[in-house]
This record gives sequence, C-alpha cells and structure tokens, in this order.
Amino acid sequence: MKNSSQPQRLASLDILRGFDLFCLVVLESLLHPLANAINSDWFHQLMWAFTHKEWEGFSSWDLVMPLFLFMSGVSIPFAFSKYKTDTNKLPIYRRIGKRVLLLWIFGMMCQGNLLALDPQNIAFFSNTLQSIAVGYLIASLAFLHLRQRNQFILAGAFLFIYWAAMTFVSVGGFGGGNYTPDGNLAEWIDRTVLGRFRDGVSWEDGSWSFAPWYRYTWILSSLNFGVTVMTGVFAGMLLKSNKPELVKIKWLVYAGAVMVALGWLWGLEHPVIKKLWTSSMVLVSSGYCFLLMALFYWWIDYRKHNQGYTVLRVYGMNSITAYMITNVVSFKCVGQSLFYGLEQYTGNFYPVLISLCNVSVIYVILWLMYKHKLFLKV
Repeated sequence: MKNSSQPQRLASLDILRGFDLFCLVVLESLLHPLANAINSDWFHQLMWAFTHKEWEGFSSWDLVMPLFLFMSGVSIPFAFSKYKTDTNKLPIYRRIGKRVLLLWIFGMMCQGNLLALDPQNIAFFSNTLQSIAVGYLIASLAFLHLRQRNQFILAGAFLFIYWAAMTFVSVGGFGGGNYTPDGNLAEWIDRTVLGRFRDGVSWEDGSWSFAPWYRYTWILSSLNFGVTVMTGVFAGMLLKSNKPELVKIKWLVYAGAVMVALGWLWGLEHPVIKKLWTSSMVLVSSGYCFLLMALFYWWIDYRKHNQGYTVLRVYGMNSITAYMITNVVSFKCVGQSLFYGLEQYTGNFYPVLISLCNVSVIYVILWLMYKHKLFLKV
C-alpha cells in the first residue's frame, strides 16, 4: 500500500475495471438474496443475466471473470513497453515474479482455505486471482520477448494445443473429445496433478472424495488463461499506438465481432464451456471484451464523458483490494448489530438489508482509500 501520484491513465480502462468489480462486489451480493426475497417468476427469469451457465453456453455473468483477466492484459503495454529494449531485464522479472506470487497467495486466501490454517482443507489452485497470475506471467513474458506477430502466433498455438489435447488425447476413460463434466481430459489432469489440493475435495471414509458439484479446471486451462490475458495485451497495444482514436475504436469493434463469430462457430465442434475455459469460450469472451473496451473507450476517452464515474473509479482503481475484502472479510455483523430486531418486520428482505450493509461498508473503505490516493499495488 502506498500513497501514489498516478501517471496519466487510460480513464476508460479504470472505469471498465470498476464496472466489472461493481458487478462482482455489489450486484452479485445483492441480486441473489433479492431474488429469493421477491420469489417471482419474472425476477427469476431476469436473473439469467446474473447467473453462470451450469455447463455449456455463455451468459452475460460468465463475462465477469474473463473481463478481469482481459483488463490485466490491457495494462501490460502501457507498463512494460519501456522494458522491451532493456538488456538487463532482471528488475522487471522481479516485478512480474512478485505480482504472480502475491496474486497466487491472495487467491489461496480467497478460495484456497489458506486462512483456515488446516492443511487438509487447503486448495492450491482454485481462484480467479490465480488464473490472472498464470495468464499475466505468460502474457508479460511474451510481450517482453516476442514481436507482435509472434505473440499472435503463440496465442493461436495455445488455443490449438488446448483443442487438440481435449479432442485427441484419451487417458483412463477421460478425454478423446469427451466434453462432459465427468469425462473431459482437463478434469482428469486436475484430479491427477492437484489431487487432494483441488477445490471441492473432502476426506470421507478414509479416502479423498471429489465433489460432484465442483467442475472448474485449472491446469490445462492455464494455456487459455494466458490467451485471454494476451488478447487484452493486443487491445492495449492498439490503444497505446499512434493511430487515430476512431481507427482504434473501429479495430476494436471489428476484432471483437470476428472473435465472437469465430468462437461460436468453433463452438459447434469444440463447445463453449467457461468452467473448462475452452478455446471457443476464449474467443467468444475476448470478443465481447473487445466490444466493451471499444464502447467504454469511445464514450469516455474519445467523447470525453469522463465525469460522474467516481463510484466505478473507486472500485476500478483498487480492484484487487475490492476483490480481497469481498472474499475474505464479512461486515454482515455490522448490519446485524445495527438492524437487530428488524428481521421480524422485514421478513425475507432482511438478508437483502444485511447484504446492502456489507457492500456499503466495503464501499466506504474503498472510497476512503481513493480519496487519500491509497492504492494496493501488486
């Protein structure tokens, strides 16, 4: 944590990041208890947009995590361009290594049960921050050492390698084009490599048992985590270029539309499944990220409508802090203390009130940090 005088920033990126974190921190916390309280068919239908797909397909809520990865890539050209020609890259390697390590530890704190201090409950690789760490490592090293053309080739190669492995490799009844939750190759790799350190694993009757409800995969999917962050790098290189702003916007739109179309077309043979982070899903989600980046860049940086977004900046400029506080600390006890006795009058809306109090306390903390220019640098 440090008092930072920020250099010139891409305002649209901060606000888009804030929008993503607002969805994650506020909307997710409030809408689900609100849906339970209202308990109406029309509201449950509306919740489709705020609910992850169970398996195959893609909802708007499935974009939250890819967008987080994508934006970590957008900032790389702005932060690392000056290091590309340095003969001594040891300082930047240290910076990358520090960020990867901290993100990994933070991910274990959020979802790996690290704070439980119980080795039998620790999950080693199970969180969005760790997917960012892996993707950031791949994308930053590629940016530092490869020409732009070769970065495109590498991203394409990763997509192809993932597809080929899932399609043609078969081990112990897993894989060989099987994309079911219980039969895909990525599932087998995670069970084999992570074992009892995988999320959702419990000790039952003298043996480790894999939970049937946990379907996210991480090891083989890391290839495509890298590609998702690299697509952000490609967008960042375009935004950092000397091209006219309207040209940048057009290229973001064109590239986004092409990726979405190619992703859904590929999905006919290689399904769009976020929990596996399939190559088709990477194209679909990155395409949508390009379109969102184009929209925010057009409205905020090109049209100069950059006032009145303090709420989103508060979340966007301390995104890791917002994510960590939301996942590690609960302030619901504050609401339960302040509004003790109201449950008998508010009924099913009492959990909504408590959740609102929780997100309000988090916002106040983030706002105070923003006001005093305190930003968590990872």
